Amino acid sequence: MTISVHGHVAAGFEPVRDAFARNFADADEIGAAFTLVRDGDVLVDVFGGHADRKRARAWSADTIVPVFSTGKAVTALVIAWLVDQGRLDYDQPVAEIWPEFAQAGKGAVTLAQALSHQAGLPGYPDKMDASDWFDRELMEARLAAMAPMWPLGEGSGYHPISFGVIADAVVRRADVGGRTIGAILRAEICGPRGIDFHIGVSDADQTRAAEHVLPPRPPFLGKMNPAKEAAFLKPWSSPGRRGAAAWRSAELPAANGHGGANAIARLMAPFASQGRLDGEAFLSAETIGDAMRERVSGPDRVLPFDLAFGAGVMINRDSGVYGPSPRAVGHYGFGGSCGFADPERGVSGSYVMNRQMDVLVGDRRAMALIDAAYGCL
Repeated sequence: MTISVHGHVAAGFEPVRDAFARNFADADEIGAAFTLVRDGDVLVDVFGGHADRKRARAWSADTIVPVFSTGKAVTALVIAWLVDQGRLDYDQPVAEIWPEFAQAGKGAVTLAQALSHQAGLPGYPDKMDASDWFDRELMEARLAAMAPMWPLGEGSGYHPISFGVIADAVVRRADVGGRTIGAILRAEICGPRGIDFHIGVSDADQTRAAEHVLPPRPPFLGKMNPAKEAAFLKPWSSPGRRGAAAWRSAELPAANGHGGANAIARLMAPFASQGRLDGEAFLSAETIGDAMRERVSGPDRVLPFDLAFGAGVMINRDSGVYGPSPRAVGHYGFGGSCGFADPERGVSGSYVMNRQMDVLVGDRRAMALIDAAYGCL
């Protein structure tokens, strides 16, 4: 399908626009956007296609879209802000902030270990209702009482939804005003800078949200085990039964962030530029370096990959999914969206779309755009 590509492309970055158009022709893209930023300067900011399944509503500059786990990197940024404020420390036990979390032998789990998927709580294995995820206090109590599914220090096991429950529980207890991750994001980071990213979509913004189209088949998870079943395959593994509007408006920091590529690329910038946001000082270089430091690596117990995690972000190493730099960090979301940051080149970027593919990490549409961008740097 041939489309009109809208937006801005700096001189010399025309191949990125061409790769964006090819995704529509070759991958049956419906609607999408891609942004590349370097130290506050927008090099590429393109969008096109449609925001709905029937292809009746054009994707516009202010279209927002659910990016699923790509939002984990934004949650990691909010926590880094609290660390920089002296409210949190990556090496302190979660139970020091949230005493109930110490139950069932979890007292030694640090904040960095929880954010790098080492806490042993990838999902809730006992029967519950999928709508229970919308009850913050209920799910915090269940996860606090739950025994880890593997011993601390024996690697990671990706926490698709529970990552956000743990992170928000810590943040609310550490913040002076007891604010949620979404509230801090609005008040301290996005709101003052006009960054259009939301964990908890307002009623007024609901109509701007693109409809996502589910992938043709479930993603491949590899050989099954109890951790994978709890994380992905139970009827209650994901939030549900409340409807799309309720899901968008809820605050699920691991899974339901909504925004555009421009917003995510800007929010990833501190990871690329020693803590600067929109080219200005935001976090200390020490704090952002600590957030990006490798906390665990090796075969993941839930995702079928050999992975390395910092405090809430994936580390590229030699995978190439965030470009050629081994030090690049980022996160992919279910279906193909991603945000990335490269401290060697000082660039950050994001790809978002509404046609989901059965890929967990390294969607070929995103990688085609990232490869084209690096070819222009």
